[in-house]
Amino acid sequence: MSAPDQMGLRGVILCADDFAVHESASRGIAALAALGRLSATSAMVLSPRWPQDVALLQEVRGHIDVGLHLDWTSDFAIAAGHGKSLRAAMLKAALGGFDRTAARGVIERQLDAFEAQWMAPPDFVDGHQHVQQFAGIREALVQALASRYGGKSDHTPYVRISRAPAASADLKSRVIAAMGASALETIATKAGITGAAALLGIYDFSGDGARYASLMAGWLHAAPARSIIMCHPALADEVGDAIGAARAREFAYLGSADFPQALAHAGVQLVRGVSQ
Repeated sequence: MSAPDQMGLRGVILCADDFAVHESASRGIAALAALGRLSATSAMVLSPRWPQDVALLQEVRGHIDVGLHLDWTSDFAIAAGHGKSLRAAMLKAALGGFDRTAARGVIERQLDAFEAQWMAPPDFVDGHQHVQQFAGIREALVQALASRYGGKSDHTPYVRISRAPAASADLKSRVIAAMGASALETIATKAGITGAAALLGIYDFSGDGARYASLMAGWLHAAPARSIIMCHPALADEVGDAIGAARAREFAYLGSADFPQALAHAGVQLVRGVSQ
């Protein structure tokens, strides 16, 4: 039995996505992690900021999970030559899927870029805009993780299953899950790779700080043990960032005294991993 279970608390992973998307996100995530307000972050290793911003995570090394935010749809991915718009990627996934051999090469290069700076395997792999579960990519990802880490390291990275609990699933959540959550879970399980129980934190990035606080309270109460709540905090609203205002609101709330109170009220403790 884990320590949170022994204390009557549910252990939930709070993961800040998009580390290295820009300086404000990297510094905001590092600051929240140092305060104990996060238990995981996933890095966009195609960003030119990754080699320098990784230093910001050294202070919290061993205290939070650090994973790969697999990327096919950002400007960084497009510049790297394999990227597509989210709409184009979804259409390709629906109409036969990505070529598995080509996808495997893209995944291996991003794992290489992660390890070159972090000097260790990722604790987990998820996906920017949930591409980790798109057809063709999901099969290549499981193959890469099983081949690269299975039996070769202390643990194989776990994977994010982007599926909200049934009671919390809105239209956006259902569309995300329909892009391959169950299929990824099935093939990962067969390969001996652990998947997170559920994903919460999905919303439209609109509203004010009070709305985000209300949403977070709902996610904390609904989150099963060892599930993931994703967030996207940043110190400030960066020019050109489509969700910059939401990032700043999330940072303000997660760094406030209200967030620990919400955790206590929901009976939740932030934890690492899905099986530790």
